[in-house]
Amino acid sequence: MQDEALLRYSRHILLDEIGIEGQTRICDSHVLIVGAGGLGAPAALYLAAAGVGQITLTDPDVVDLTNLQRQIIHSTDAIGRPKVASAAGSLAAINPLTQVHPLQIRADTDWLMAHVAQMDVVLDCSDNFATRQAVNAACVRHRVPLVSGAAIRFAGQITVFDHRTHNAPCYACAFPADDAPPATQCSTMGVFAPLVGIIGAMQAAEALKLLLQVPGTLSGRILLLDALSMEWSDMRLPRNTACTVCGTSSGHN
Repeated sequence: MQDEALLRYSRHILLDEIGIEGQTRICDSHVLIVGAGGLGAPAALYLAAAGVGQITLTDPDVVDLTNLQRQIIHSTDAIGRPKVASAAGSLAAINPLTQVHPLQIRADTDWLMAHVAQMDVVLDCSDNFATRQAVNAACVRHRVPLVSGAAIRFAGQITVFDHRTHNAPCYACAFPADDAPPATQCSTMGVFAPLVGIIGAMQAAEALKLLLQVPGTLSGRILLLDALSMEWSDMRLPRNTACTVCGTSSGHN
């Protein structure tokens, strides 16, 4: 690690749980972030600042004026530009040592199945059920840990699905693909601006812990936040052995 990097990451290196060895592991890692919106913005900013070596960022959309209330990686000047291009510029300004791969695509099943195996951790920062299921299926298939976050109105949630761990649940255990909830979108429901910052920053924290292989991740648990009362609920997420994605009958036991 060069002197510039040692100085840049010195506050991490001072932590016994990280040190030079852990920071080197972060710098050598490749993280996929699906979505460059409200959740992906803070997650990407913190992961780049922390020194993640490579970040692949996927999002098909362009920056809209309505995004700027909460998607802090984008600026007013970026309106009309692809979100991934805007985000890549912001990340480069924070840490030029992080290599960003901006892809203006919708991460579908085929793309995910072809590329997730190259990742150390995947962050699902998308905003639709179909993408969440596709991301989960690819992570289960390739045994790559997944950090899942969601936020709408004043309600947020975050969990980790560590598919490297025996008997860990997957997203479909908790939210079966054939039981899709009613569609909810910020454009019709609204979302409290700092909420996505809270959940997105926590996704970055969980991703770093997974990269560092330190204990205490949210695997097997889901945290629910009511941002109006600022109260957290902590629930256990058991594995569903009948799950069509990760259950014993699916061949991923």
